[in-house]
Amino acid sequence: MKHVCIIGTCDTKHTEILYVRNLLHRLGISTCIVDVGVFEQALPPDAGQVVPLRERRPDVFSSIADRGRALALMGTLLEDFLAEQQNTISGVMGLGGSGNTAVVTRGMRLLPIGLPKLMVSTVASGDVAPYVGASDICMMPSVADVQGLNVMTRKILGNAAHALAGMVQHPCPDEKDGRTLVGMSMFGVTTPCVQQVCALLPDNYEPLVFHATGTGGRSLEKLVDSGMARLVIDLTLTEICDLFMGGVMSAGDDRLGAIIRTGIPYVGSVGALDMVNFAAMPTVPEKYRERTLFVHNENVTLMRTTAEENAAMGKWIGERLNRCSGKVRFLLPEGGVSAIDAPGMPFHDPQADAALFDAIEASVIRTGDRQVIRVPHHINAPAFAETVRDHFLAIQG
Repeated sequence: MKHVCIIGTCDTKHTEILYVRNLLHRLGISTCIVDVGVFEQALPPDAGQVVPLRERRPDVFSSIADRGRALALMGTLLEDFLAEQQNTISGVMGLGGSGNTAVVTRGMRLLPIGLPKLMVSTVASGDVAPYVGASDICMMPSVADVQGLNVMTRKILGNAAHALAGMVQHPCPDEKDGRTLVGMSMFGVTTPCVQQVCALLPDNYEPLVFHATGTGGRSLEKLVDSGMARLVIDLTLTEICDLFMGGVMSAGDDRLGAIIRTGIPYVGSVGALDMVNFAAMPTVPEKYRERTLFVHNENVTLMRTTAEENAAMGKWIGERLNRCSGKVRFLLPEGGVSAIDAPGMPFHDPQADAALFDAIEASVIRTGDRQVIRVPHHINAPAFAETVRDHFLAIQG
Protein backbone atom coordinates (compact mmCIF):
# COMPACT_ATOMS: atom_id res chain seq x y z
CA MET A 1 0.00 0.00 0.00
CA LYS A 2 1.40 3.39 -0.95
CA HIS A 3 1.64 6.20 1.56
CA VAL A 4 2.25 9.93 1.85
CA CYS A 5 5.55 11.05 3.38
CA ILE A 6 5.24 13.96 5.82
CA ILE A 7 8.71 15.42 6.25
CA GLY A 8 9.69 17.78 9.02
CA THR A 9 11.74 18.28 12.16
CA CYS A 10 9.98 16.28 14.84
CA ASP A 11 11.96 17.90 17.64
CA THR A 12 10.44 21.32 16.87
CA LYS A 13 7.39 20.70 14.63
CA HIS A 14 5.92 17.46 15.96
CA THR A 15 2.58 19.04 16.92
CA GLU A 16 2.09 20.44 13.43
CA ILE A 17 3.23 17.20 11.79
CA LEU A 18 0.77 15.14 13.84
CA TYR A 19 -2.02 17.58 12.95
CA VAL A 20 -1.38 17.01 9.24
CA ARG A 21 -1.03 13.26 9.74
CA ASN A 22 -4.36 13.04 11.58
CA LEU A 23 -6.17 14.98 8.85
CA LEU A 24 -4.80 12.65 6.19
CA HIS A 25 -5.72 9.58 8.25
CA ARG A 26 -9.33 10.79 8.51
CA LEU A 27 -9.39 10.81 4.72
CA GLY A 28 -8.13 7.24 4.60
CA ILE A 29 -4.58 8.10 3.50
CA SER A 30 -1.70 6.12 4.96
CA THR A 31 1.29 8.22 6.06
CA CYS A 32 4.93 7.93 6.96
CA ILE A 33 6.53 10.64 9.11
CA VAL A 34 10.15 11.34 8.18
CA ASP A 35 12.20 13.24 10.76
CA VAL A 36 14.92 15.46 9.29
CA GLY A 37 15.90 17.16 12.53
CA VAL A 38 19.63 17.69 13.06
CA PHE A 39 19.79 18.53 16.75
CA GLU A 40 20.63 15.78 19.23
CA GLN A 41 17.36 15.83 21.12
CA ALA A 42 15.00 13.04 22.09
CA LEU A 43 11.81 12.88 20.06
CA PRO A 44 8.61 13.78 21.89
CA PRO A 45 6.83 10.73 23.32
CA ASP A 46 3.76 11.51 21.16
CA ALA A 47 5.73 11.92 17.93
CA GLY A 48 4.04 8.92 16.38
CA GLN A 49 5.62 6.32 14.10
CA VAL A 50 8.68 8.10 12.77
CA VAL A 51 11.56 7.33 10.43
CA PRO A 52 14.44 9.26 12.08
CA LEU A 53 16.97 9.83 9.32
CA ARG A 54 19.55 11.10 11.78
CA GLU A 55 20.07 7.53 12.96
CA ARG A 56 21.63 6.73 9.60
CA ARG A 57 24.58 9.04 10.21
CA PRO A 58 25.61 9.86 13.78
CA ASP A 59 27.75 12.74 12.53
CA VAL A 60 24.65 14.55 11.26
CA PHE A 61 24.00 15.98 14.70
CA SER A 62 24.50 19.71 14.76
CA SER A 63 25.29 22.65 16.93
CA ILE A 64 24.09 26.11 15.95
CA ALA A 65 27.58 26.86 14.68
CA ASP A 66 27.72 24.04 12.12
CA ARG A 67 24.03 23.80 11.25
CA GLY A 68 24.74 24.46 7.57
CA ARG A 69 26.96 21.39 7.31
CA ALA A 70 24.40 19.25 9.12
CA LEU A 71 21.55 20.41 6.88
CA ALA A 72 23.55 19.62 3.77
CA LEU A 73 24.24 16.12 5.05
CA MET A 74 20.60 15.66 6.02
CA GLY A 75 19.62 16.65 2.49
CA THR A 76 21.77 13.82 1.17
CA LEU A 77 20.19 11.37 3.62
CA LEU A 78 16.71 12.43 2.50
CA GLU A 79 17.64 12.02 -1.17
CA ASP A 80 18.82 8.48 -0.46
CA PHE A 81 15.71 7.65 1.56
CA LEU A 82 13.25 8.94 -1.05
CA ALA A 83 15.14 7.13 -3.81
CA GLU A 84 14.78 3.90 -1.84
CA GLN A 85 11.08 4.46 -1.11
CA GLN A 86 10.07 6.04 -4.43
CA ASN A 87 7.86 3.16 -5.57
CA THR A 88 5.94 3.13 -2.27
CA ILE A 89 5.20 6.88 -2.13
CA SER A 90 1.95 8.40 -3.38
CA GLY A 91 2.83 11.96 -2.37
CA VAL A 92 5.22 14.08 -0.29
CA MET A 93 4.55 17.01 2.01
CA GLY A 94 7.04 19.14 3.91
CA LEU A 95 6.51 21.90 6.43
CA GLY A 96 8.89 24.31 8.10
CA GLY A 97 11.23 27.25 7.75
CA SER A 98 14.14 28.02 5.46
CA GLY A 99 16.41 25.20 6.65
CA ASN A 100 13.71 22.58 6.46
CA THR A 101 12.61 23.89 3.06
CA ALA A 102 16.13 23.54 1.68
CA VAL A 103 16.38 19.95 2.92
CA VAL A 104 12.91 18.76 1.92
CA THR A 105 12.83 20.32 -1.54
CA ARG A 106 16.25 18.85 -2.26
CA GLY A 107 14.73 15.42 -1.85
CA MET A 108 11.53 16.37 -3.68
CA ARG A 109 13.45 17.52 -6.76
CA LEU A 110 14.66 13.99 -7.37
CA LEU A 111 11.14 12.54 -7.46
CA PRO A 112 9.35 12.00 -10.78
CA ILE A 113 7.37 14.81 -12.35
CA GLY A 114 3.69 14.23 -11.65
CA LEU A 115 4.16 12.72 -8.18
CA PRO A 116 2.38 15.16 -5.80
CA LYS A 117 4.87 17.34 -3.89
CA LEU A 118 3.70 20.13 -1.57
CA MET A 119 5.97 22.30 0.57
CA VAL A 120 4.41 24.55 3.24
CA SER A 121 7.14 27.07 3.94
CA THR A 122 7.83 30.40 5.55
CA VAL A 123 9.91 31.38 2.47
CA ALA A 124 7.36 30.35 -0.17
CA SER A 125 6.32 33.94 -0.92
CA GLY A 126 9.82 34.93 -2.06
CA ASP A 127 12.11 33.67 -4.83
CA VAL A 128 11.41 29.94 -4.82
CA ALA A 129 13.44 29.08 -7.95
CA PRO A 130 16.36 27.60 -5.94
CA TYR A 131 13.95 25.32 -4.09
CA VAL A 132 11.74 24.25 -7.00
CA GLY A 133 14.43 23.96 -9.66
CA ALA A 134 13.22 21.97 -12.68
CA SER A 135 10.64 20.06 -10.65
CA ASP A 136 6.88 20.48 -10.13
CA ILE A 137 6.98 21.24 -6.41
CA CYS A 138 3.97 23.20 -5.19
CA MET A 139 5.16 25.90 -2.78
CA MET A 140 2.54 27.09 -0.28
CA PRO A 141 3.27 30.14 1.94
CA SER A 142 2.67 29.40 5.60
CA VAL A 143 1.86 33.11 6.23
CA ALA A 144 2.55 32.72 9.96
CA ASP A 145 5.58 30.80 11.16
CA VAL A 146 5.09 27.03 11.44
CA GLN A 147 5.24 27.20 15.20
CA GLY A 148 2.36 25.75 17.14
CA LEU A 149 -1.28 25.37 16.19
CA ASN A 150 -3.44 28.47 16.13
CA VAL A 151 -6.25 29.98 14.12
CA MET A 152 -3.88 30.71 11.24
CA THR A 153 -1.68 27.60 11.12
CA ARG A 154 -4.63 25.22 11.45
CA LYS A 155 -6.19 26.70 8.33
CA ILE A 156 -2.98 26.75 6.30
CA LEU A 157 -1.86 23.26 7.27
CA GLY A 158 -5.41 21.97 6.91
CA ASN A 159 -5.69 23.36 3.39
CA ALA A 160 -2.31 21.88 2.53
CA ALA A 161 -3.26 18.44 3.84
CA HIS A 162 -6.55 18.43 1.94
CA ALA A 163 -4.87 19.72 -1.22
CA LEU A 164 -2.35 16.89 -1.10
CA ALA A 165 -5.13 14.42 -0.37
CA GLY A 166 -6.98 15.62 -3.45
CA MET A 167 -3.90 15.13 -5.62
CA VAL A 168 -3.25 11.68 -4.21
CA GLN A 169 -6.83 10.41 -4.31
CA HIS A 170 -7.71 11.87 -7.69
CA PRO A 171 -4.72 11.39 -9.99
CA CYS A 172 -4.95 12.48 -13.59
CA PRO A 173 -5.57 9.49 -15.86
CA ASP A 174 -2.67 8.41 -18.03
CA GLU A 175 -3.27 9.01 -21.71
CA LYS A 176 -1.88 5.96 -23.45
CA ASP A 177 -2.52 6.99 -27.01
CA GLY A 178 0.76 5.68 -28.36
CA ARG A 179 2.12 9.10 -29.33
CA THR A 180 5.83 9.82 -28.94
CA LEU A 181 6.69 12.76 -26.70
CA VAL A 182 8.92 15.42 -28.29
CA GLY A 183 10.64 17.96 -26.02
CA MET A 184 10.86 21.45 -27.52
CA SER A 185 12.22 24.85 -26.46
CA MET A 186 10.61 28.20 -27.21
CA PHE A 187 10.90 31.91 -26.41
CA GLY A 188 8.54 34.73 -27.31
CA VAL A 189 10.77 35.69 -30.23
CA THR A 190 10.78 32.12 -31.61
CA THR A 191 7.12 31.35 -30.94
CA PRO A 192 6.04 31.52 -34.63
CA CYS A 193 8.69 28.96 -35.55
CA VAL A 194 7.78 26.52 -32.79
CA GLN A 195 4.06 26.83 -33.43
CA GLN A 196 4.55 26.10 -37.12
CA VAL A 197 6.75 23.09 -36.40
CA CYS A 198 4.17 21.71 -33.94
CA ALA A 199 1.46 22.06 -36.59
CA LEU A 200 3.62 20.29 -39.17
CA LEU A 201 4.46 17.24 -37.05
CA PRO A 202 2.54 14.04 -37.83
CA ASP A 203 -0.21 13.08 -35.39
CA ASN A 204 1.87 10.31 -33.80
CA TYR A 205 4.11 12.93 -32.12
CA GLU A 206 3.08 14.94 -29.06
CA PRO A 207 5.05 18.20 -28.57
CA LEU A 208 5.89 19.29 -25.04
CA VAL A 209 7.16 22.88 -25.18
CA PHE A 210 9.33 24.52 -22.52
CA HIS A 211 9.79 28.28 -22.11
CA ALA A 212 13.54 28.98 -22.30
CA THR A 213 13.71 30.99 -19.08
CA GLY A 214 16.42 28.99 -17.32
CA THR A 215 13.98 26.79 -15.44
CA GLY A 216 12.50 25.74 -18.78
CA GLY A 217 15.83 24.56 -20.14
CA ARG A 218 16.58 22.62 -16.98
CA SER A 219 13.11 21.06 -17.11
CA LEU A 220 13.66 19.98 -20.70
CA GLU A 221 16.97 18.39 -19.73
CA LYS A 222 15.31 16.61 -16.80
CA LEU A 223 12.55 15.31 -19.07
CA VAL A 224 15.16 13.82 -21.40
CA ASP A 225 17.20 12.33 -18.55
CA SER A 226 14.02 10.72 -17.14
CA GLY A 227 13.36 8.95 -20.44
CA MET A 228 9.96 10.58 -20.90
CA ALA A 229 11.13 12.45 -24.01
CA ARG A 230 12.97 10.32 -26.52
CA LEU A 231 13.21 13.03 -29.18
CA VAL A 232 14.06 16.74 -28.97
CA ILE A 233 13.53 19.72 -31.27
CA ASP A 234 15.60 22.33 -29.45
CA LEU A 235 15.21 25.52 -31.46
CA THR A 236 15.81 28.11 -28.71
CA LEU A 237 19.19 28.15 -26.96
CA THR A 238 18.99 31.69 -25.55
CA GLU A 239 19.75 30.45 -22.03
CA ILE A 240 23.36 29.97 -23.16
CA CYS A 241 23.63 33.75 -23.63
CA ASP A 242 22.70 34.25 -20.00
CA LEU A 243 25.19 31.59 -18.92
CA PHE A 244 28.01 33.39 -20.73
CA MET A 245 27.11 37.02 -20.01
CA GLY A 246 25.50 36.77 -16.58
CA GLY A 247 21.87 37.19 -17.57
CA VAL A 248 18.95 36.20 -15.40
CA MET A 249 17.71 33.21 -17.39
CA SER A 250 20.67 30.83 -17.46
CA ALA A 251 19.91 27.11 -17.40
CA GLY A 252 23.42 26.39 -16.13
CA ASP A 253 26.39 24.81 -17.86
CA ASP A 254 24.66 21.44 -18.32
CA ARG A 255 22.54 22.69 -21.22
CA LEU A 256 22.56 19.92 -23.87
CA GLY A 257 23.93 17.59 -21.18
CA ALA A 258 20.94 15.26 -21.30
CA ILE A 259 21.27 14.96 -25.08
CA ILE A 260 24.91 13.94 -24.60
CA ARG A 261 24.11 11.44 -21.86
CA THR A 262 21.17 9.75 -23.58
CA GLY A 263 22.23 9.88 -27.22
CA ILE A 264 18.68 10.54 -28.39
CA PRO A 265 17.94 12.01 -31.86
CA TYR A 266 18.31 15.79 -31.75
CA VAL A 267 17.32 18.66 -34.02
CA GLY A 268 18.62 22.00 -32.77
CA SER A 269 19.01 25.60 -33.80
CA VAL A 270 20.24 28.96 -32.55
CA GLY A 271 16.95 30.65 -31.66
CA ALA A 272 17.32 33.86 -29.59
CA LEU A 273 21.09 33.62 -29.29
CA ASP A 274 21.03 37.30 -30.20
CA MET A 275 19.92 38.33 -26.72
CA VAL A 276 20.92 38.31 -23.07
CA ASN A 277 18.06 38.66 -20.58
CA PHE A 278 18.13 41.11 -17.70
CA ALA A 279 15.35 42.37 -15.46
CA ALA A 280 14.17 46.01 -15.49
CA MET A 281 16.49 48.53 -17.16
CA PRO A 282 18.07 49.77 -13.88
CA THR A 283 19.30 46.20 -13.17
CA VAL A 284 21.45 45.98 -16.29
CA PRO A 285 25.10 45.83 -15.13
CA GLU A 286 27.01 49.07 -15.56
CA LYS A 287 29.50 47.49 -17.95
CA TYR A 288 26.66 46.80 -20.40
CA ARG A 289 24.89 50.18 -20.23
CA GLU A 290 26.35 51.39 -23.56
CA ARG A 291 25.39 48.23 -25.43
CA THR A 292 22.38 47.81 -27.73
CA LEU A 293 19.49 47.34 -25.29
CA PHE A 294 15.82 46.67 -25.97
CA VAL A 295 13.03 47.00 -23.38
CA HIS A 296 10.86 43.94 -23.92
CA ASN A 297 8.58 44.98 -21.06
CA GLU A 298 8.97 46.84 -17.77
CA ASN A 299 10.50 43.76 -16.14
CA VAL A 300 12.64 42.42 -19.00
CA THR A 301 15.50 44.17 -20.78
CA LEU A 302 17.32 42.46 -23.65
CA MET A 303 20.92 43.05 -24.69
CA ARG A 304 22.16 42.27 -28.21
CA THR A 305 25.08 39.82 -28.29
CA THR A 306 28.23 40.83 -30.15
CA ALA A 307 30.18 38.97 -32.81
CA GLU A 308 32.87 38.11 -30.24
CA GLU A 309 30.31 36.74 -27.78
CA ASN A 310 28.59 34.78 -30.53
CA ALA A 311 31.88 33.24 -31.62
CA ALA A 312 32.54 32.06 -28.06
CA MET A 313 29.03 30.62 -27.70
CA GLY A 314 29.24 28.96 -31.11
CA LYS A 315 32.46 27.19 -30.15
CA TRP A 316 30.88 26.01 -26.89
CA ILE A 317 27.81 24.69 -28.69
CA GLY A 318 29.93 22.95 -31.29
CA GLU A 319 31.98 21.19 -28.64
CA ARG A 320 28.81 20.02 -26.92
CA LEU A 321 27.38 18.70 -30.18
CA ASN A 322 30.59 16.74 -30.78
CA ARG A 323 29.89 14.79 -27.61
CA CYS A 324 26.44 13.71 -28.80
CA SER A 325 26.43 10.05 -29.86
CA GLY A 326 22.96 10.11 -31.42
CA LYS A 327 21.80 11.57 -34.70
CA VAL A 328 22.15 15.37 -34.74
CA ARG A 329 20.86 17.92 -37.23
CA PHE A 330 21.75 21.50 -36.27
CA LEU A 331 20.16 24.19 -38.42
CA LEU A 332 21.50 27.73 -38.95
CA PRO A 333 18.82 30.25 -40.08
CA GLU A 334 20.75 32.73 -42.20
CA GLY A 335 17.84 35.19 -42.28
CA GLY A 336 17.96 35.87 -38.54
CA VAL A 337 17.70 34.05 -35.21
CA SER A 338 14.77 35.86 -33.55
CA ALA A 339 11.78 38.07 -34.23
CA ILE A 340 13.86 41.18 -33.51
CA ASP A 341 16.85 39.97 -35.55
CA ALA A 342 15.51 40.83 -38.99
CA PRO A 343 15.92 43.77 -41.41
CA GLY A 344 14.58 46.93 -39.79
CA MET A 345 14.42 45.35 -36.32
CA PRO A 346 16.55 46.50 -33.34
CA PHE A 347 18.78 43.42 -33.10
CA HIS A 348 19.44 42.91 -36.82
CA ASP A 349 23.19 42.27 -37.04
CA PRO A 350 24.28 39.96 -39.90
CA GLN A 351 27.93 40.15 -38.81
CA ALA A 352 27.15 38.94 -35.30
CA ASP A 353 25.02 36.11 -36.70
CA ALA A 354 27.76 35.16 -39.16
CA ALA A 355 30.26 34.91 -36.29
CA LEU A 356 27.93 32.52 -34.51
CA PHE A 357 27.33 30.37 -37.58
CA ASP A 358 31.00 30.26 -38.55
CA ALA A 359 32.09 29.25 -35.06
CA ILE A 360 29.59 26.40 -34.93
CA GLU A 361 30.61 25.14 -38.35
CA ALA A 362 34.30 25.37 -37.46
CA SER A 363 33.82 23.52 -34.17
CA VAL A 364 31.50 20.66 -35.14
CA ILE A 365 33.13 17.46 -36.34
CA ARG A 366 30.77 16.34 -39.09
CA THR A 367 29.86 12.69 -39.51
CA GLY A 368 27.03 10.87 -41.20
CA ASP A 369 24.99 11.24 -38.02
CA ARG A 370 26.15 14.73 -37.00
CA GLN A 371 25.41 17.49 -39.48
CA VAL A 372 25.26 21.29 -39.47
CA ILE A 373 22.98 22.73 -42.17
CA ARG A 374 22.68 26.37 -43.26
CA VAL A 375 19.10 27.34 -44.12
CA PRO A 376 18.56 30.51 -46.24
CA HIS A 377 15.53 31.66 -44.23
CA HIS A 378 14.64 33.53 -41.06
CA ILE A 379 14.00 31.28 -38.07
CA ASN A 380 10.30 32.26 -38.00
CA ALA A 381 9.76 31.76 -41.74
CA PRO A 382 7.44 28.93 -42.80
CA ALA A 383 10.19 27.47 -44.99
CA PHE A 384 12.48 27.14 -41.96
CA ALA A 385 9.78 25.30 -40.00
CA GLU A 386 9.32 22.93 -42.94
CA THR A 387 13.06 22.28 -42.99
CA VAL A 388 13.01 21.50 -39.28
CA ARG A 389 10.15 19.06 -39.81
CA ASP A 390 11.92 17.35 -42.70
CA HIS A 391 15.17 16.80 -40.82
CA PHE A 392 13.32 15.68 -37.71
CA LEU A 393 11.50 12.98 -39.64
CA ALA A 394 14.65 12.00 -41.50
CA ILE A 395 16.59 11.09 -38.34
CA GLN A 396 13.81 8.87 -37.02
CA GLY A 397 14.57 6.09 -39.48
